[in-house]
Amino acid sequence: MITSPRNPKVAAAAKLLKRSSRDRERRFLVEGAQAVREALAYGSPLEVLFHTGAEDPLLREAASSGVPLEALSPEAMARLTATVTPQGLVGISPFVDVEFEVLPPQMSCVAVLCAGRDPGNAGTVLRSADASGADAVVFAGGSVDPYNPKTVRASAGSLFHITTVREADPAAAVQAMKSRGMRVYATAAEAEQDLYSLDLSGPSAFLLGNEAWGLPDELTALADATVRIPMFGRAESLNMASAATLCLFEAARHRGAAAISIETIIAGAAHDIRSPLTAARNFASVLLKAGEGVSPKDREAMLRGIVHDSEETDNIQMQLIDAARR
Repeated sequence: MITSPRNPKVAAAAKLLKRSSRDRERRFLVEGAQAVREALAYGSPLEVLFHTGAEDPLLREAASSGVPLEALSPEAMARLTATVTPQGLVGISPFVDVEFEVLPPQMSCVAVLCAGRDPGNAGTVLRSADASGADAVVFAGGSVDPYNPKTVRASAGSLFHITTVREADPAAAVQAMKSRGMRVYATAAEAEQDLYSLDLSGPSAFLLGNEAWGLPDELTALADATVRIPMFGRAESLNMASAATLCLFEAARHRGAAAISIETIIAGAAHDIRSPLTAARNFASVLLKAGEGVSPKDREAMLRGIVHDSEETDNIQMQLIDAARR
């Protein structure tokens, strides 16, 4: 067991508490059981897992995955943590963010943080994006480091689930979203459009501003529209994490409603198409079997029935095509 807080392994890991060291080494600290569990489930395993010697199934899981284990004394562990009551588990993981080019050409929902400085809020946005089924979270315009220890803890492991992008230029982030066919909404307290009045069934990206001063005018001008969250009580505003959560889940609700609508159309069309096809088939069968035995009047009625049923089938087919285009 390593007992000294000045041990070279502990000292090297402690440097990752600083952003400059994290950026230089492209590694970060993963603290707590939940974050460690999700890191182990991620494609790239932890490079090392520090622990205080207590029995924990995660230690066996890490060892079976080939992760080196290092036992530390409480004093040595305290140098790696920023919490009052450490859980006794701290791992080191390589960075997990990706470049814009790696993002898929078609995405349904993205949150873009613009100069968001609160690490706890940023972690909550990651968690909400993960829970709502969003595709990515972009940290832009001098936003807090997604690998800040408090952000990692607040994400509760979602940092390893949701695609994360770090982009210095928020305008470039907006253009990247638009190039993928996304409609970009800038959140603003004084916006004319109400979040709950929007049609968010299509690809949507939300710009979320700094906790104190919001979005700069030049960035808001790049958005397709500005949107506000209606306030019914006396609160003046919501923090960035709360606003992001409402926007992301409202978009998820619209996507779900659109999917249900398409399924309903398809199911209804499958049921409706059965009747005209059956009728047309029966008319044709009678005409083929009876031949000249069908009177001219009945023959005309059956042929008109086949034409009518064919038109009915064609209308249902168009409904299916429209549904497929949504």
